[in-house]
Amino acid sequence: MSKIQDIEVEIQRLREKLTELIEQKENLLNPEVIAASKVLDSSLNEYSEIISERVEK
Repeated sequence: MSKIQDIEVEIQRLREKLTELIEQKENLLNPEVIAASKVLDSSLNEYSEIISERVEK
């Protein structure tokens, strides 16, 4: 798989994990939910940077 595909798979996994946590904790301010959201945000930012680099070429 390419780097973009790897990140897309990771993003999907992280989204599913975040959704499960939200359902379990029923509180968006739960520290575990916030931490999972930050990890997802980081992966989304990395994905965005890669896409931007490819568009600039």
